[in-house]
Parts: sequence; C-alpha cells; structure tokens
Amino acid sequence: MAKRLSCDVVVVGAGMVGAACALYAGRAGLEVTVVDRGAVAGGTTGAGEGNLLVSDKGPGPELELALLSGRLWAELAEELEAAIEYEAKGGLVVASTPDALTALRGFAERQRAAGVAAEPVPADRLAELEPHLTPGLTGGVRYPQDAQVMPALAAAHLLRASGARLCTGRAVTGVLRTAGGAVLGVRTDRGDIHARAVVNAAGTWGGDVAALAGVRLPVRPRRGFVLVTEPLPRTIRHKVYAADYVADVASDSAALRTSPVVEGTAAGPVLIGASRERVGFDRSLSLPAVRALAAGAIGLFPFLERVRALRTYAGFRPYLPDHLPAIGPDPRLPGLFHACGHEGAGIGLATGTGRSIARALTGKPADLDLTPFRPDRFEAEEGNGE
Repeated sequence: MAKRLSCDVVVVGAGMVGAACALYAGRAGLEVTVVDRGAVAGGTTGAGEGNLLVSDKGPGPELELALLSGRLWAELAEELEAAIEYEAKGGLVVASTPDALTALRGFAERQRAAGVAAEPVPADRLAELEPHLTPGLTGGVRYPQDAQVMPALAAAHLLRASGARLCTGRAVTGVLRTAGGAVLGVRTDRGDIHARAVVNAAGTWGGDVAALAGVRLPVRPRRGFVLVTEPLPRTIRHKVYAADYVADVASDSAALRTSPVVEGTAAGPVLIGASRERVGFDRSLSLPAVRALAAGAIGLFPFLERVRALRTYAGFRPYLPDHLPAIGPDPRLPGLFHACGHEGAGIGLATGTGRSIARALTGKPADLDLTPFRPDRFEAEEGNGE
C-alpha cells in the first residue's frame, strides 16, 4: 500500500497557475505538495505562448489582477534571470481603419485611467517600431508593460523555487473530508495526501476537480491553435496584434473566431495566433483555423508569406461564462480554494493569483478585491452555462 503523505496544502495542477500558487504558499511558510496526473506544464501551460498582457484588458478586476501580476513577474525575472526567458518586449496593437483606430484609442484612454501605460502611435511612426508591418494601417497603441516568458520553463522554475514536493503522474480521484465536513486532503490513484487545504489549479479540468469536492464550477474548454514558423533573425520586435483581438477574447461565441497575433521569440521562431472555438476536448487539426491564422499573420507582416510554418499545436483555454477566473476560498467547503478558469490569460495572471491564494491560505488581506472572482458566483445559475 502506498505511504500516506501529509502537508499543509495540496495544489492540484502543475501548470503555471499551480506553480505560482506553490511558490507563494511556500514562501509564506507552508509545506506544499503539487499533484498532477501528467507532467509539469503538460496541459494548457505547455500549449501557450507565454503572454503577460495588460493591453487586451479593459478597466476592471481582471486588469487589476494583470497589473499586480506584471509587477510580480518583473520581480521574479530579476530573481530567476534568463532561466524563464522573460522578455519585456512590449505590445503593439494596430488598426486598419479610421473607425477601428478611434475605438482603439478610446479603449486605451480608459486603460490609462486605470494605470496602464498606453502610448498612441500615429500611422507614420509604426514603421519605426515594426519595420516589416504592412503599409496602410491607420495607427496603433504601444503597451510597454506587455511581456513574455517561455511558459514550460517558467512553470518548472517556479516549482523548483517553491520547494514543494512534486507528485506527477498521479491522478486525484477524490477530495477527502473530516467528520465535520472540512477538507482533509485528496485521494489519488497512488494513495492519500492529507492536508488542511486543497487548491484547485487544474486549469481546463478545474470543473472536474471541483466536482470531486462536491461543488460546481462551470469551467469549459475553449480550443486555440498556434502556428510556429522556422527560426528567423529577430524581425518582429513586439507582440503585434490587430485591434479586433480584444473583441474576440470577450466573445461568447462557440464558433471559430480568429484575429492575428504575431510575435517573435528569443529562440527565433515566430508564434502566430489566435483562434478560439468551443469544441469540447477535440484536439484534431482544424484547417480552417490554421489557414485563417496564416492569412491574418500575412496581412500584418507580408514577408511571412515566404516563411515556412514548421508545426502547429492546440491547447484548451479554461473558460468560465463571465470571462473571469475563480480565485480564492470556496465558502461551500472549508479548506477548498480555487485558482482556475483564466481562459487565455493564465500565464500572465498566474503570479497575482498565486500570491492571492497564499494570502488567503495564511489569513492575510489580499492585494486586491477578490469578490469578482468568488468561486461560488455561478451557484444560482441553471444548467451548465453553455
């Protein structure tokens, strides 16, 4: 029989959010065990681009979390140096019509009032920032706070820095409770792990982990593809995307939506996104999605038409109906905490989420109001929210 483990906190999920929860909980003096049925960064994290963005978020709770997370990522970058491939490249959002530019500048003005650095860029200056951009764009906005990490590397290094016990290849099959009804730990296919707190950081599978605990959290998968080109000299300097990307992020449509998002990487390949569609956990290649990504990227950077795409990969964004993650203690089950449902922003929001969870675990006040992220906010809804 497997030996029973014990600790202060079990974090379910070894992706970026789980790694950040482990890091900040460990630094708060808690003994942490991280459990994942797969490998480190084996889910959504490993299929991400590593974006740390404020540019795509309007004023509100998600932007506040993004600003906090950005500051924490910058601190970690100083500590971990080149290990996580942190790059403060900045973002450039471009408009192709006068109406789109007016809307973009209005959005940026509201962001500035909320603490975002957003610099208007007239059409005749776009080429200074990105010499290979297509001509004829009407202008844009530069976001110097946008950055990027290599997600799988960053998750691994955060876990290493956390000092947590790591149990990969170990599936959680139940949430244990005391006689009084509070969390006692988790049951796995390789034995029980006792802890006074369980953090659900299972990403797209967060709803399944919540169900094991007897609570409802309507996390759903939203599939996205990324195209990866052959390695190139550094040609694209920023994360560059079209202004309609923000609308696609906020859309509730289950149908395929794509908008061009293009960025270079430290290793050379150019990453091309972004697509969104709700098709369950179907990983099969979608030629319409991939063709739309390629066409959108060429529309922004015509030279890409002559560049080979080496591969494509798919991931599932953990989607909640109101586009906000679930963060914090679950009032329906003492000792259960949630840190999931970040959709496509989990890499960027991981640090603020992890710090918020650690402060909740230790009874300290949060850095920001977690009320909008309450895990039980969907309790009154009928059905599955789909």
